Amino acid sequence: MPTGTTPSGSTPIASPPGPIAPPTRGLRPVLRRRNAIALYVSSVLGSGILVLPGITGQIAGPGALIAWALLAGASLPFALTFAGLSARRPESGGIYGFAREAFGPRVATATGWLFALWTMTGAPAVALIAASYLGYAFPLSRPETYLLGFAVVASAVAVNYRGIVLSARVQLAVIGAIVALLAVTVLVSAPRVHAAEFTPFFPDGIAPVGTAAALIFWSFLGYENVSNVAEEFENPARDLPRSVFASVGVVGTLYFAVAFVTIGTGAFRAGGGVAPFAAILGNVFGPFGAAGTAVLALFVVFGVVNAYTTGMSRVVYATARDGGFPRALAHIDPSSRVPDRALLTLLGGISAVMGVYYLADVSLTEALLVASGAAIAVYVIGCAAGVRLRLPLAASRAARWAIPAVALGISLVVLPFIGLPLLVSGGVLLVAFAYATVRRVGSPGDAKPR
Repeated sequence: MPTGTTPSGSTPIASPPGPIAPPTRGLRPVLRRRNAIALYVSSVLGSGILVLPGITGQIAGPGALIAWALLAGASLPFALTFAGLSARRPESGGIYGFAREAFGPRVATATGWLFALWTMTGAPAVALIAASYLGYAFPLSRPETYLLGFAVVASAVAVNYRGIVLSARVQLAVIGAIVALLAVTVLVSAPRVHAAEFTPFFPDGIAPVGTAAALIFWSFLGYENVSNVAEEFENPARDLPRSVFASVGVVGTLYFAVAFVTIGTGAFRAGGGVAPFAAILGNVFGPFGAAGTAVLALFVVFGVVNAYTTGMSRVVYATARDGGFPRALAHIDPSSRVPDRALLTLLGGISAVMGVYYLADVSLTEALLVASGAAIAVYVIGCAAGVRLRLPLAASRAARWAIPAVALGISLVVLPFIGLPLLVSGGVLLVAFAYATVRRVGSPGDAKPR
């Protein structure tokens, strides 16, 4: 795409000199600005908010609010970076494509593998969040909890298998439910906030705030997910940047408000810290409040799993198309125009990891830290690509590299707080580089979608 034109033929946008391969034409460009906002908000404002206010409250006490506030503001440069890069070069795969252009095929292959790790370890954790909410309101055995979690993932894959249009419509409906849940939670719990819950502000010192920030980072992941489907927007250069500010404002405000009332009402101590919403509404409405919130939480988690299934399947497709995964996965269903084999591969990997979680009795916090390590590593690569490629739609020359540089700095600061679970991402990186070397992954476009 040397002239910088979008797939829909919109006004040319600036891009640096040098050859840029055109995106593949196998996917259907049908999404619009409303879909971008719905995907942004439902990708970001989802599973993390259901449990992390409680977990981080237990880790850092009221001091966790500092981490929530800082990351709410820090999410803007991430959103602007990925939206700007997607407007510059709208193609399936998002950060994978940015990494390939900026750093070459080996780094791109490693990015695709990290995305796969992120999805296959994070989706089971997210699905089990929904099950934990139902378990707070209804008696569920451990096998039943895991079966319910698998059902959430399988349902999202089934919806995505029907095509991007149905998936986008589901997201538009889900976002209303998410915002309603959060708004009701804040309003009904505000009168029960007590000043005494905020002292001492740092019960165990400052260090736990960093650990809380590493976990909270998970809550603000998702701004890259829309980039994964940029090729399927009618006018990505117009719709993606314009949807960023509204999405960041809604997400940041609601996140902090929910964290505030979770701390202020002491709800972070209930249910092991994993179901603060159910505890808050249960205190107000009794068992009906806990049950209603649990069912709605199931709907919310389905929404975020659905959004990520859409985005991550495109990353697997793009990586396989270029040889970073077996090229047989770069297949598009002729009727629904979706990457069907990528979807089934993700379902198989998620199912296997869920089995490992069950047999090894992996805690929700450990699972989220492993997935967060892969996600933050992806963000490091994506933001570094933004610094190198520059943002074409930034207001000034300095902003073109400064915005992604700020996002890169934040990612590097948070990354070490993942701790030992980060070793999993390190191992996957080594395997990915070895695979790319042995397979001699070549230049973009050397393989066509099947």
